[in-house]
Amino acid sequence: MASDEGTVRVDSWIWSVRLTKTRSLAASACRGGHVRVNGERVKPAHVVRPGDEVRLHHAGRERIVVVTRVVRKRVGAAVAAECFIDNSPPPPPREEVAVVGVRDRGAGRPTKRERRDLERLRGH
Repeated sequence: MASDEGTVRVDSWIWSVRLTKTRSLAASACRGGHVRVNGERVKPAHVVRPGDEVRLHHAGRERIVVVTRVVRKRVGAAVAAECFIDNSPPPPPREEVAVVGVRDRGAGRPTKRERRDLERLRGH
């Protein structure tokens, strides 16, 4: 399953170690300038080697990983965790869901003022 032959494409490696869901997402991130290897923006075909630092800005957060092992095919989560050292900052805390204003059944349509209050509660 895993091969330590030295080098592999960066988009393939990002997908193989489960940093993105699909390889096409990884390639799009490279083309969009969201992937840096050792501080330089790279194209999807750029080669990564053990010891390289890969920075990926994806899904609203930045992942900073150091390549420890090169894999060509997608591997399980346990094996993928051994393929890099994660130096990423912790993810931002999830926003707690605010209590949604609930109207009594049969209360009719909300007035303009009540609607604005409801929208303010929901964060719109």
